[in-house]
Amino acid sequence: MELRQLRYFVAVAEELNFGRAAARLHIAGPSLSQQIKSLERDLGVRLFERDRRTVTLTAHGETLLPQTRALLEQADALRRTARGFAASEPVRLGYVSWRPPDLAERVSGVAQLLVDTWVMPSHTQAARVADGSIDLAICWVRATDLAEQELSGRLLGADRLFAVSAGDETPVRARDTVVLVDADTEAWASWNIYAVEFARATGAAVERIEDHGITGPGFFDHVRRLGRPIVSSPKRDATPLPRGFVRRPVIDPVPVWTWALVARQDESRPAVLAAVDVLTRDVKVDFDPATSWLPADDPFHQA
Repeated sequence: MELRQLRYFVAVAEELNFGRAAARLHIAGPSLSQQIKSLERDLGVRLFERDRRTVTLTAHGETLLPQTRALLEQADALRRTARGFAASEPVRLGYVSWRPPDLAERVSGVAQLLVDTWVMPSHTQAARVADGSIDLAICWVRATDLAEQELSGRLLGADRLFAVSAGDETPVRARDTVVLVDADTEAWASWNIYAVEFARATGAAVERIEDHGITGPGFFDHVRRLGRPIVSSPKRDATPLPRGFVRRPVIDPVPVWTWALVARQDESRPAVLAAVDVLTRDVKVDFDPATSWLPADDPFHQA
C-alpha cells in the first residue's frame, strides 16, 4: 500500500467517477482502476461498488475514507516540516568568476546558501565538490571530469566569448583570432584546454605566455604587442577597456563557454538537491547551436 494509492482512493471517493478522478490526478483511467484494485487487494476489502454507469462507496470505503484523509494530512504535514528543516540546512557553494545575480533569492526557501568567498579555478572547484569541501560549484567542466570524479553537472549558463582589438567593432572570424595559453597550468588549466582545442578546431593562432596575462592589464598589453584580435577568456575582470580598444563578436563559429552547476553523483541531502533543482529548472542559453563552437567533451554539447 502506497500513499499514492491512498490519494487515488480519496479522489475516486470524492468524484464517484473514475474518468473525472483520472483527469484530476493526471493519469490514465485504466491505470487508476488497476491502482484501486491493487489497494483493495492490500487492504483485503472492497472500497467501491461499480458498474458501467455508477460508482459508490462500500461500507468499508465509507469507514476508511476519513481515516485515509487524516493519514494523508499527516503525511503532508511531515513533508512540510521536512522542507522547513531543509530550508535552514546550509549548502556550501563555490564559484569561479560568474554566478547568477539572483542566486540567493532563487535558493531562498529551500536551503540556506553559503557562498564560498574563495574564488578558485574551475578544476579546483570541481575537485572541492568531489572531496566534500563544498556541496556545489559553478564552474566549467568536461564530461570526462564529471565521470572521473563521480560528479553530476547541470547547465546553469553560457557565455559567448568575444575578441578584443584596436579599431572598429566588426565581427571577426575565429580563424583570424589569437588565443593566449599561460604557462601556469594550475591557475589556467581549464582555459588552456579550451583555448588549445578552439585553436585546433578553427585555425586560430596560439600565443604562449608566462605572465598571467589572460586577464587584466597584461591581457591588453598582449593585444597591443600582437596587433591582432585576441579572444577574451570568460573570467570576469574589472579592468576598464583601454581607449581605442573594442570588443568584437567572434563568428564562424561563435565560441561558447558553458557554466555547470556541479554536485556529487551520490548526493542525497534534500537541501542540496532542492538547490540544484531551483537553480537549473528553467535555464535558457542565448546561442545558436548551429553556428556555435563548444569543445567536443563539453557535457552540454547537445543542449
